[in-house]
Amino acid sequence: MPPNQGSNAPQQASEPMVRRGGFWKSIGEWVKVILIALIIALPIRFFIAEPFVVNGASMDPTFSTGQFLIVDRLTYDFKKPSRGDVIVFEYPNDPSVYYIKRVIGLPGEIISVKDGKVSIAATPSSTPVALNETYVEQDHASHDTVQTRALGPTEYFVMGDNRAQSSDSRAWGPLDAHFIIGRPIVRLTPLSAISILPGHKNETQVR
Repeated sequence: MPPNQGSNAPQQASEPMVRRGGFWKSIGEWVKVILIALIIALPIRFFIAEPFVVNGASMDPTFSTGQFLIVDRLTYDFKKPSRGDVIVFEYPNDPSVYYIKRVIGLPGEIISVKDGKVSIAATPSSTPVALNETYVEQDHASHDTVQTRALGPTEYFVMGDNRAQSSDSRAWGPLDAHFIIGRPIVRLTPLSAISILPGHKNETQVR
């Protein structure tokens, strides 16, 4: 007669079980993960934010070669650029090339540059007002003179902060709004210069 198995009898341990999946099933799971990641990331990459690396001296000392920026592509879908904004855009003469400059003149305004000083008139009959460009340091100023330019309803006059070494609207004319990609919202490198809205009047340093 078998021994009596009462309530105090030891219970058989329940072991966790792991089933071995086939090779192709594992590959299929990874493909799903990658596709989901792309579905999430690509709209962000193309419609919301995009990484850029500064190359060139045209915006010295505000931006330097090698600095890594995240550019906001969304804001200008809801509002127009303001004077003083730093923007990234497609170079009108070669849209495969990207430039970073500062907005100086707005649509409908009349821009004149004389001996490196910028003046703006709202209408042909208005008295031009000289800009106080605190972002242009003396070492980066220029002394060029550009004939007066009247901007169209969708045109902006853009210039680099390093006026002596910038190819901008002084050389190739006004920038049409459809070339504008967005504005830098974060500077990630170097670590000592990490900031939010870098180059803008309301730039915030992150320490």
